[in-house]
This record gives sequence, C-alpha cells and structure tokens, in this order.
Amino acid sequence: MWKDAPTRSVDVAGTTFVYRRLGPTSGIPLIMLNHWGATLDNFDPRIVDDLAAARPVISVSYRGIGASGGKAPLTVAEMADDAIAFIRELGFEKVDLLGFSLGGFVAQDIVLKEPDLVRKIILTGTGPAGGKGIDKVGPTSWPLILKGMLTFRDPKFYLFFTSTANGRRAATAFLDRLKERKADRDKPITMTAFLRQLKAIRAWGKQARQDLSTIRKPVLVANGDQDKMVPSSNSIDLARRLPNAELVLYEDAGHGGIFQYHEAFVKKALEFLDG
Repeated sequence: MWKDAPTRSVDVAGTTFVYRRLGPTSGIPLIMLNHWGATLDNFDPRIVDDLAAARPVISVSYRGIGASGGKAPLTVAEMADDAIAFIRELGFEKVDLLGFSLGGFVAQDIVLKEPDLVRKIILTGTGPAGGKGIDKVGPTSWPLILKGMLTFRDPKFYLFFTSTANGRRAATAFLDRLKERKADRDKPITMTAFLRQLKAIRAWGKQARQDLSTIRKPVLVANGDQDKMVPSSNSIDLARRLPNAELVLYEDAGHGGIFQYHEAFVKKALEFLDG
C-alpha cells in the first residue's frame, strides 16, 4: 500500500532526491510528477495503489522540496532537467509520465527535450506554456489559501474542488486519504521553496508557446470542467495542439478532478497505458 511504501533516496549529480516506489519490479515505470507545494505525501493513495496494482509507479519530490536536497528551481525547465537526470540515475531507458498541475508542465518539457525517453504521457489539471491564466495562479490561489487558514481547513479543499455538495464530499474524502500515512512522512515544504515554485509557475505562464505538434507520443489529457487554478480551457487547448491526444473532462469538478473521480480516472489511465 502507498501509505506503507518506504521512502528511498538517490544521489543525482550531488543532490539527494527522495522518492517512493510501488508495484511490480518489471515493466515500464510510471513516473509521477506532482503539483505546486506537493511533497511525497501529496500523491493520492487511491490513485497510486490502483495504478501500482498493474505497473511500477515512482513518485519523486522535486529539488528543494520535502526531504530532497538543494534549492527549489525557479523554472520548469530546470525541474525537467532534474527529472530526466533522476530517471537516468535509476537506470530507466523508457518511462511513462503522469504530471498533475505543475507536474504537467514538467512532463511536457521532459518529452520535448528527451522524446525517446518517454512512451506515453498523462497530463492532468495542467496547461501549456503561455496558457490562459497560468501566470495568475498566485493571485487566484492566495484568497483561497487565506480562506483555508481562516476556516481551519487545508486550502486544497477550496483550491482543488468545486463548492457544490459533490465537490465538498470529494474534498473531504481526498484530504482524509492524504492523512492515511502515519510513519516516515516526507518533510513539509518550506515557505521559501513554495514561493520559488510559484515564481516558476508564473514564468511558465508568461513563457512563449511551445510547438506541441512535435510531440507524437500518445497523450491523455484530464481535468475537471471547472478548474479555477489552471483554467479548464488549457486542457482543451492541450488536446487540440497535441497530435495524438485524448481529452477527458469531469463534470462538476475543479483542479482536483482526478481525485474526485479517482476510480474512473484510474480505469481510463490504465486503459490508456495498456492500449
């Protein structure tokens, strides 16, 4: 189970990266790249457990995040370089990628830089460089982060989910799942690293558009239909610009649509990866 997976570490060019691995010892691994502010403990246990029943799943904390060493990068490009080096250090020649939010930015950059390293890509709650509203993630998020503090709730309750009854139930269930792991938890993110990641997100939002038509790999794009953080129109834009993409939008769901519909998402993801 994901809640019991040991935390491992690997030295990558002098920097320690912490990661967890679950699932079979053979097969093409699925590398999971997570959101702004996320440590190893922010990966949804139900999604990881169910994916790992069929394939190796590996999650990693970015440089300067959690117990990973170094200083958090100020660009997505540096995060992608780190991820490529991490994958190579583990000895993999071919991987699948699952990027959520910031992780989706990183996944796009990885496949543009090293297309032969990647077999298939899942992009969730994310958008392209220069995408609509991505440079406004900070101004969009701060009021909801403050609301979380004032109501003694994790801000993800407001950031990742809609305010409907369905959204509130899904938020509560997701946040409860993140508490399942009791021992060997990752170190909390520091405010410095949190703000550095936000600068990288803003830079991605202001960056020139990339030529996504060169990505010929199969891509699954998924999001909620009411994403406030990375507007859902970005998922539609990704699916339109990627030559071999399939789009799934979940109803009455926000940025964390894959968490709200985790059973449907895992079923779709496994069909995509096995197809």
